[in-house]
Amino acid sequence: MPKDKKPSAAYSAEQITVLEGLEPVRKRPGMYIGSTGETGLHHLVWEVVDNAIDEAMAGFANLVQVWIRPDGKVSVRDNGRGIPVDKHKVTKKSALETVLTKLHAGGKFEGQAYKVSGGLHGVGVSVVNALSTHLRAEVRRDGQIYSQEYKTGKPTGAVKKLGRIPPKDSFQQGTEITFFPDASVFETTEFKLKTILEHLRQQAYLTAGTQVQVTDERVGLTFSYYFEGGIVSYIKQLNRHKVVKHEPMYVNKSVESMQVEVAVQYTDDYAETLLSFANNIYTPEGGMHVTGFRTALTRSINKYAAKNGYTKEAEKLTSDDMREGLSAIISVKLPNPQFEGQTKGKLGNPEVRTAVESVLGEALETFLEEHPKDTARILEKVILASKARLAAKAARESVIRKGVLEGLALPGKLADCSESDPSKCELYIVEGDSAGGSAKQGRDRRFQAILPLRGKILNVERARLDKMLANNEIKNLIIALGCGIGEQFDIGKLRYHRVIIMTDADVDGAHIRTLLLTFFYRHFPDIIKSGFLYIAQPPLYKLSSGGRTQYVYSDAEKDKLMQEWQKAGPKPKGKSRKSGKTKVVEEGELITVIEESAIGSASEEPAAGREPEAGVKGINIQRYKGLGEMNPGQLWETTMDPKSRQMLRVEVSDFELVNDVFETLMGDEVAPRKKFIHTHARTVKNLDI
Repeated sequence: MPKDKKPSAAYSAEQITVLEGLEPVRKRPGMYIGSTGETGLHHLVWEVVDNAIDEAMAGFANLVQVWIRPDGKVSVRDNGRGIPVDKHKVTKKSALETVLTKLHAGGKFEGQAYKVSGGLHGVGVSVVNALSTHLRAEVRRDGQIYSQEYKTGKPTGAVKKLGRIPPKDSFQQGTEITFFPDASVFETTEFKLKTILEHLRQQAYLTAGTQVQVTDERVGLTFSYYFEGGIVSYIKQLNRHKVVKHEPMYVNKSVESMQVEVAVQYTDDYAETLLSFANNIYTPEGGMHVTGFRTALTRSINKYAAKNGYTKEAEKLTSDDMREGLSAIISVKLPNPQFEGQTKGKLGNPEVRTAVESVLGEALETFLEEHPKDTARILEKVILASKARLAAKAARESVIRKGVLEGLALPGKLADCSESDPSKCELYIVEGDSAGGSAKQGRDRRFQAILPLRGKILNVERARLDKMLANNEIKNLIIALGCGIGEQFDIGKLRYHRVIIMTDADVDGAHIRTLLLTFFYRHFPDIIKSGFLYIAQPPLYKLSSGGRTQYVYSDAEKDKLMQEWQKAGPKPKGKSRKSGKTKVVEEGELITVIEESAIGSASEEPAAGREPEAGVKGINIQRYKGLGEMNPGQLWETTMDPKSRQMLRVEVSDFELVNDVFETLMGDEVAPRKKFIHTHARTVKNLDI
């Protein structure tokens, strides 16, 4: 256990600055937490945890604890200085109440209490208070215990002084916030342990020497994270299944008021893994710190390569050459981060670029000179990537030239739609010519295009771009999408704003779906980020009985319907329902789809025309394993008609986890994949043997 730290800097009501009131939060919660769904719910936890992490980054705490309570509450505690409780000179109320009831009230504006901060600049904890039916704050400082309670953001009374802290109490100093999310605001109030663990493990990596504990009292489990190595430990974790070229290169240096921390390691992989953070906040869209990183990396390696005869002056390596097999973590801490957008996806401070470029450039030059063997392996990788880039460029130009000659870059197998507005167009990527034929006949030609694929496409996780472009099926798909690939990619030229993967409900179909997901994730991530990639959900069964017919999409739905029909008797009541669903389900996570596809798909159920199951009289069950088993009318009715179909929209909620799963399941290493399948095989609900 880390030792308690004593406060060594002034932190009182003088450091609390008030900018505006709290009323807008309950009216428009999405403006403050992103959404009122599961993401927004967990954002409440992040905001309270951010305040605790801020204390750790400032050097006043080294322990952050989180409890998920059985009654739906969450408690977050740190052993920092404790929120001040003395009276604020502007609000004439305690600083604690000011922080919890006023937007933009906190110790992070004037730079006195916090030099750097990851919280929403004083917004966070007050927003959590406004969106909770009940919140309790307990502060321990100066040997005393203080508390205050709130309902929907309003205090139920003044700050109470509960007495002195018992000498043997392990909680001697700091703040504990307990809140109960408002069910009238959120679509769900059930916290996911896995989501919380992933986020807090990342925070522990980024705050070296801080212990982070998570206790889920619902299941009686406690998890503890403590990484003395910080982001060096993090990068080793990311590369644990890869063949690495060298030990991580690490630099941690302060420039003026900014701290720059970078870890770099090259592997045998083809893909790049780059994670960037500003004040412990993940910046998926990068920003100035990433720009500075790339400039320093490209310049330093080029300088060394030319100086030592690896390349000629005219053969300069590009930034893209440096990316192949690169794993890097960039973490900057600065007083006034300028994030673009409410989600803080991109860092805009121009001074950060200069700081990162300077710090990393100096560190890289030293590393390259002092580790000649490691440097030789890195340069071998980078130069090979350069040759592959030139080959890929030639192949890409060949694809484009061929497409133009064949008529506006459209492959012959593509049955295009007549609509020209991409926002209204859909592209169905269909497995096999048989299913493609049914889809072409059953579609709405105005806005639905069909591209049949023959067999299984290349596994792009194990192939460079030049080899990938030699594959006819992939080439046709790239031409059909119309937005280019690699450095020529332009999301604005995408011809369809719904790209729908439609494969059979068997093992081969699952494999093809996984290969396509790998293709989009590695080479068209912006299509996924924009919400344009979907997975069609054809029905698994057609149930018929006494004139009734209904399609169902899962085993659970089938069992429930059979029970209903048995109770209703042999004669149908009312009109037959053609489809079990009447709306498009446009949500899903890439990680779930990949895991399910990797282990198996479709259940071991009756084939078409099989006699009814034992104990179920008068009900005929037809199992659809292939799309080609349905005639065009059935395929339209069940899978392609916007009024009745189901679709999953592919989303990426955790880059690190998704990246790890792709490497495990689609990479060259057999052992991790075998271990994964053995571990999860017994938990698969749908397995086609």
